[in-house]
Amino acid sequence: MSSPADTSPLQRALILITVTLVTLLYAMTVTIANVALPQMQGALAATQDQIAWVVTFNIVATAVVTPLAGWLATRYGRRRLMLWAVLGFALSSLLCGLAGSLETLVLYRVMQGAFGAPLVPVSQAIVLDTYPKHQHGAATAVFGMGVIIGPILGPTLGGYLSEAFNWRWVFFMIVPVALLAWLGVLIFIRKRDPNATDNQQQARLDWTGFISLAIAVATFQLILDRGQRNDWLESNEIVLYAVVAGLAFYLFIAHSLTARAPFLNPALFKDRNFVLGLIIVLVFGMLNFTPMTLLPPLLQNLRGYPDSIIGFLLGMRGLGTLFGFTLLLFVNRFDPRYLLALGFLLQAFAGWQMAQFDLNLTTFDVAWTSCLQGLGVGLVWVPVTLITFATLDPKLVGEGTRDISFAAQYRQQYFYLAQYCAGVVYQQCQLQRYGAVHQPVQRQFPVAIQCGRLVA
Repeated sequence: MSSPADTSPLQRALILITVTLVTLLYAMTVTIANVALPQMQGALAATQDQIAWVVTFNIVATAVVTPLAGWLATRYGRRRLMLWAVLGFALSSLLCGLAGSLETLVLYRVMQGAFGAPLVPVSQAIVLDTYPKHQHGAATAVFGMGVIIGPILGPTLGGYLSEAFNWRWVFFMIVPVALLAWLGVLIFIRKRDPNATDNQQQARLDWTGFISLAIAVATFQLILDRGQRNDWLESNEIVLYAVVAGLAFYLFIAHSLTARAPFLNPALFKDRNFVLGLIIVLVFGMLNFTPMTLLPPLLQNLRGYPDSIIGFLLGMRGLGTLFGFTLLLFVNRFDPRYLLALGFLLQAFAGWQMAQFDLNLTTFDVAWTSCLQGLGVGLVWVPVTLITFATLDPKLVGEGTRDISFAAQYRQQYFYLAQYCAGVVYQQCQLQRYGAVHQPVQRQFPVAIQCGRLVA
C-alpha cells in the first residue's frame, strides 16, 4: 500500500470501506453455519458427531493458515493476496451451498476457512498503513464494525434465510457480498505494498516452525472441539491429540529459540504494549463471544423463545457495539487507557446483571444488558488496537496484525467452552425439573424407579 502522504482523504475512505467490507464478509461466517446445523444434519443424513466436523474443520483450517498471512503478504503483496483470498472465499462459499454430501461440504468448509484466514490481518495492516497515526483511532473504529458486528449479523440473517428457504442459503448469501468486496479490492487497492515488492525474492518461510505450530494448533482445536463429546481424557482419541499437541508445541518453542530466522519473530515480544495487547485480546474474546453462545440455548430451550426474537436480542448487542464505535469517532483524542477501562467496566456490570438471570427473566432484561455489553465491546476494540501497535516498529506491523488475529481465533475456544457450559446448565435444569415431578410421585406411591423399571 502507498503511504498516507500519497493518498487523498477520499482514496483513504474508499480503501477503509473496502477492507471493512472484506472483514465483515469473513466475520459473518465465524458462527453463521451453527444456526443451520440441525437442517444440515437432516438433509445430509449425518449424525450429530459427524455434522460437527462442518464447524471443526473450518476452524482448524483458519487457525492453521492465519499465521501464514504475514509471509504470504510479504511474498506476493497485499493486493494480490486479498484478490485471490476473497475470490477463493466466494467460490468455496458457493460450493458449500451446492454440496451434495457431508464429505464435500467438509472439504469446501476447509477451503472457506483457509481462504478467509488472511483477510482480517491483512485488512488491519492496510488500515494502519493507509492512515496517519493521529487518525488511527477513527479509522480503527470504522474497521472494527466489520470485526465485531459480523458474528452478530451473520447468524441473525442466516437464521431467517434457513427458516424461509433452506440451509444452503446460509452460504449463498455470502457470495454477492464477496463479489462486491472483490470488486472493491480490485478498484481501490491499486498500489502494491512496497515492502512486499522489495522483499519478495528474499522472503523465506521457516517450514519447521510453521509445520510444528500448525500441528500444535490443529490438534489443540480438536481437543477443545471434541473433548466434551468424547469425555475428555477418558477417550484415547483426545489423549492422542494431547500428546501430539504437546510434542509439536515443544518442537515449535525449541526451534523458535534456536533458529536464525524463526517463523514467529521474537522481536515482537520485546514490545511491552504488544504483549499486553495479545493478552487483552484473549480476554476480550472471552467476554465478547461467551454470552453470544450461552444466551440462545437459554432463551430457546428453557424459555421457548422463537429464533426471530433471539435474533432481535442479538441485534441489540450489535446496536450497542455500533453506538460504541460511533462514540469513539468523537472522543478518540482521549487517553485510550481510560476508554479501555470504561469498556471493561461496562462489560463487567452487564455480566454481573446477566449472572442474576433465572427462568423468570424478561425480554427487556436480556435486551438492555446485551446492549450495554455491546457498548462496552465497542469502547474496548479501538483502544486495544491503538495500545497494541502504539510503540511497535512499523516494519513489524504486518507480523503483529497476523499474531493479533491468531490470538483472536481463540475466541472460538471460548465459544466451545461456553457451549459445553450451556449444555451442563441445561442438563442440571432438566434434572431439577424431573426431580420436582418425580419426588412427590415417589412419596405418594410405594414404588421406586430403578433402571427404567417399576420396583415394588
